[in-house]
Amino acid sequence: MWAGLHPPLQSLLLFETMATEYSRRKALQIGLAGAGALCGYRVAPPDRSGRLRARPGPASDTLAPGLGVLGLQAGRDGLVFVPEGHTPGEPVPLVVLFHGAGGSGRGILQRFQPLLPELALAVLAPDSRGSTWDVRQGGFGDDVAFIDRALERFFTKVTVDPARIIAAGFSDGASYALSLGLTNGDLFTRIVAFSPGFMAPGKRVGRPPIFVSHGTGDDILPIDVTSRRLVPQLRRLGYAVDYREFDGGHTVKPELALEALQTR
Repeated sequence: MWAGLHPPLQSLLLFETMATEYSRRKALQIGLAGAGALCGYRVAPPDRSGRLRARPGPASDTLAPGLGVLGLQAGRDGLVFVPEGHTPGEPVPLVVLFHGAGGSGRGILQRFQPLLPELALAVLAPDSRGSTWDVRQGGFGDDVAFIDRALERFFTKVTVDPARIIAAGFSDGASYALSLGLTNGDLFTRIVAFSPGFMAPGKRVGRPPIFVSHGTGDDILPIDVTSRRLVPQLRRLGYAVDYREFDGGHTVKPELALEALQTR
């Protein structure tokens, strides 16, 4: 059925096809149009809603500037970054950065690290509990719980500006930024998706603006069956989407990343 497609895309299509009938039924219930095999919505069960409870509040500002480990557990954990020159007590923007399939917080943060001095923002880059994010493996669950713990710890150690919290990611991480971001639009004030493959939010909350970029030569997640379907669907749902296509493959263009993550 999917002969000739790149293996990661075959896996993505298989995942979405298994959920298609369930997605269509739920989409009708909540009034969503256009639920498709690749981009369709799956509404998480009530006990796996994808909701994050952590919120910025009073912080000790004891996290030193620079790069450090998250420190929640041994093994798959994550990294944190506080910009140099951060003044304790002064609210700083935060990006929660999601890696792609088979990746890590360290790997995705290294990709973006050259841009951080210009962006002047804090970063939380958690590791997924498995090889990729929970929403690709049956629905929201362990990753949401871990991210909530990570945010709670970060918010107690760094003063974060609640008006500038971004969910961002690349590839599977972009799909997760869309999925988790749409479910938590009362926490995330912006969603940034670099080369996403799908979106599978729970109940949508809020309406944060969205930035999407995708390479026209992407042979991992081809643009015609991913962003060119996702972006119109988001716009039909009433989201403001800044969409950029570029000549190139499955990658992040630094100049687009700078623009997308700019909070000043």
